[in-house]
Amino acid sequence: MTTLPTKTLSSERRIALPAPCLRSLPDHLDQQAQEWEKAGENWKESGHVFTPPDGHPIEPATFTRHLKALLRRAGLRQIRFHNLHHSTAVLLLDQGVELLVINEILSHTHIDATATVYAHVRLRLRLQCDAIDLLSRTLGQTSEAVIEPDDGDDPPLCAAPIL
Repeated sequence: MTTLPTKTLSSERRIALPAPCLRSLPDHLDQQAQEWEKAGENWKESGHVFTPPDGHPIEPATFTRHLKALLRRAGLRQIRFHNLHHSTAVLLLDQGVELLVINEILSHTHIDATATVYAHVRLRLRLQCDAIDLLSRTLGQTSEAVIEPDDGDDPPLCAAPIL
């Protein structure tokens, strides 16, 4: 595997990590140092934080296989790695984070890309739940929307009973 340069100079940047990720790094680096010692001269120093036990960069197919295994063990449906990028944006939007900040975290070049792809998510979810609630009231039932996390693939779940 070859590590290629980033598309643009602005793509090379520092990224903020949540506190649990930062707390786990020293343990990870200790484990990696042990792997380096065990591999000896077979270690390939790649400069990457996450590597297989021989230090080489992780092959994309291997990474995908590991992600699928983790999802399976956790009882979650299979997704592409890039779906985590989308989930981050939607979760941040849901917490009220400004679109400009989300744009920077996702490292989109233009805010238009972020706005086009993500700004509609909360509105669409709210409108769908409002529509189901209206239908429920029309049918003589009352309900309160129960909003579940949305990955964009499935309609939102609302509390309206199915008759």
